Amino acid sequence: MNPIDCKRSIEACAAHYGDESEAVRQYMYDGLARAEAIPNRGPILFTAEGRLAPEIRSAYSEYGFYIFEDVVGEREMGDILADLRGLRARFPTHPGSELDAEGRPALGVGLRGPGLAWAKSLGDPLGGTQAAGGRHKVKVRELEAAADAPAEAPFILFGSLQFSDAALRLYGQPDLLRVAAEINGDDFAPFTDVLFIKDPGRGAAVSWHQDGDTHWNAPDLDEDTHGFNFMAQVYGSTPVNGVWVLPGSHRQGQLDVAELVKNAGTERLPEAVPLVCNPGEVVICNRQLVHGSFPNAGFEPRLTINFGFHRRKSVLDVQGTGVHSPVKVYDDATIARRTRALGFAIEARRLQYPDETPYEYRPFAERGETFEWNESARTELCDYNLLDLSI
Repeated sequence: MNPIDCKRSIEACAAHYGDESEAVRQYMYDGLARAEAIPNRGPILFTAEGRLAPEIRSAYSEYGFYIFEDVVGEREMGDILADLRGLRARFPTHPGSELDAEGRPALGVGLRGPGLAWAKSLGDPLGGTQAAGGRHKVKVRELEAAADAPAEAPFILFGSLQFSDAALRLYGQPDLLRVAAEINGDDFAPFTDVLFIKDPGRGAAVSWHQDGDTHWNAPDLDEDTHGFNFMAQVYGSTPVNGVWVLPGSHRQGQLDVAELVKNAGTERLPEAVPLVCNPGEVVICNRQLVHGSFPNAGFEPRLTINFGFHRRKSVLDVQGTGVHSPVKVYDDATIARRTRALGFAIEARRLQYPDETPYEYRPFAERGETFEWNESARTELCDYNLLDLSI
């Protein structure tokens, strides 16, 4: 691995912290060293029998994350970059606007589900609030943005598969779906899909938290109960712009994050490591890990194509908590409807990359369900995220 040279960004980030600048600088460099020492990165590998390589499964279980190298090839990355340029041109000009910079109806106008969320430049919009069920209990330090930075910047694009064909095709990537089946069973179920946007000098923090709002007190709780996210890196990630995690915390049940910060005496949790990735790499990250990110006061952008999957037994006949979608019980019919996005993704990918062997999803085969990727399918995807399986 030849990581992105982020020294200039570390220095710039540290300078924002005044009297704490030296502590921040050392924390970033120490975290980088810890990340590079963990043996949990490499290409996606399967055994001759088609199972996920045991060393990958073991490392993921031990640390709660694994970095898959060389997942997104040059051609696909070109597709993604072109798609994202067009996507961002359609963003509203400011929060509440229904028009883009060219006066056209902005992305997401007219939809019922959540679309583009904004956040204060270099702020922490979630920490210490009741957002997302109050899971972000500690507000991390907000930084002062440059005078020419906007008051608010794009933060999260929800329901990304309906807006980005490239994200939809990546959602159907066969090796990633084989990994999902190995971790969550070949009847795995979807979670949610978003784009995380961390523009340099603007990108907001996501304060320390664990995902998951159900099952924490269940007698059969284990390390995989709340599923995982794939986090595909478009521009790469560094200690400055990337997610930090507490390795192994996914196996410790629900932790008191506020107490962790209090005991550490700082928001910079001493055992945390950053997810250091190059463009085209994909992290599988357990949702039960304690994780978060700091304001992006450096020079490198981060854009993560984020999509997750659950065990079917974790969502079937379970009532969601309303964090990502309206509260309802996820019966078989609801799961089947939400999973149709995966069928469209697999077919859209097959059309774009015909030399690739498409993934065969067992529940589709059992139901004899087939898909076409066309304008009718595109219409069906509108507001699909109102069916997100949020636990």
